[in-house]
Amino acid sequence: MIKTKFLQASIGISMVFLTGSLFVHSISTVNANPTPTITKPTYTVTKDMGLGAFSISLSVKDLSVSKQFYENLGFKAMGGDMKSNYLIMKNGNSLIGLFQGMFKGNILTFNPGWDENSKNTPTFVDVREIQKELKSKGLKLDTETDAKTPKGPASLTLTDPDGNPILVDQHR
Repeated sequence: MIKTKFLQASIGISMVFLTGSLFVHSISTVNANPTPTITKPTYTVTKDMGLGAFSISLSVKDLSVSKQFYENLGFKAMGGDMKSNYLIMKNGNSLIGLFQGMFKGNILTFNPGWDENSKNTPTFVDVREIQKELKSKGLKLDTETDAKTPKGPASLTLTDPDGNPILVDQHR
């Protein structure tokens, strides 16, 4: 049996020390019964869906001004071009896309099959499999891939509960 020590705070929170690890549990006590009841946390285990490289795609008013701003934060252009009204910029493993006049608002973007350097990964989960998984979980997709096309470039979009658009964009 694992020995535990309880340090009870007056607000009804206890810290439980289990073999050197600290877990915080909420407890409830009744004045007549000083023994605390520990509520065990629940965890949901999910598999890695293989969404690929993550970046944020920003809708910008002036690409030159935004480029300069992000360069001052240490980002360097690694893709796109000014003539096409978009740049992909990188700082360490962080990626941002700057897009002028292409869409409204900002988009969370995932690229299955690519790493953060826009290089092909040895293996990846096809966007059609990701679509199937999302739909099996009851998620509503705003746009879908053509499931009849067995492989190749394709994309899907969905919106998170707070209204943030998400693009899963496979380039290969």
